Amino acid sequence: MRNIKLVLRYDGTRYSGWQSQEHEENTIQGKLTAILERMTGESIRLAGSGRTDAGVHALGQVANFRTESPLSCEKLYEELNQYLPEDMAVLSVEEADPRFHSRLNAVRKTYLYRIWNSPVHNVFERKYVYPLEQALDVEAMRQAADRLTGIHDFRAFSSYRRTKKSTVRTLEEISIEREGEEIRLRFTGNGFLYHMVRILTGTLIEVGLHKKKPEDMERILASLDRQNAGFTAPAQGLFLVNVEY
Repeated sequence: MRNIKLVLRYDGTRYSGWQSQEHEENTIQGKLTAILERMTGESIRLAGSGRTDAGVHALGQVANFRTESPLSCEKLYEELNQYLPEDMAVLSVEEADPRFHSRLNAVRKTYLYRIWNSPVHNVFERKYVYPLEQALDVEAMRQAADRLTGIHDFRAFSSYRRTKKSTVRTLEEISIEREGEEIRLRFTGNGFLYHMVRILTGTLIEVGLHKKKPEDMERILASLDRQNAGFTAPAQGLFLVNVEY
């Protein structure tokens, strides 16, 4: 049994997220699985490195599946890119170690969140940025970000209502850079909870609008209460950049 690793990118605008759902066929995982099953003639169980939400994009999502098909990696690459819709693309296909699992073996992920901070509309990239007219205090946002990095229980920054799993994560870095009218937030860590990056972003935006203070971050973390963190930033500004193993 071969284990095949895929790296792909997609525009998540018109999809209901990564994960296949019983009554929802319009998912990234579902589209890929359907094409792989037609190509191999097998029932395919496709695993992804993480479940991107509806409307979230990926520059370097990683997935893997097991198959007995003799199709070469080159043939899989060519046919996937031939049959996938225009808003999805496979960047690479390769044989992986039999024990490789795209989610369980991931050690680091990086996400990017794009904010268009201008009263002038970003006409051509409006589907890939969060438009915000009010000026943001980037330095205050950076001070707050410094207080959020490290090993913490991020339960307050998650949409999980109840979970028995650990909500402790290591957030290695949050970088915040302004490029003209755009502010880019980049998050790197060993794993992220449900909606965690979007809630972190919403909280930092509230700091940038002076609705919260940088020193509030310790209190929010300690509270373990979602109600104390900021709003959940919209999906369209978020990209999964890459996954490391």
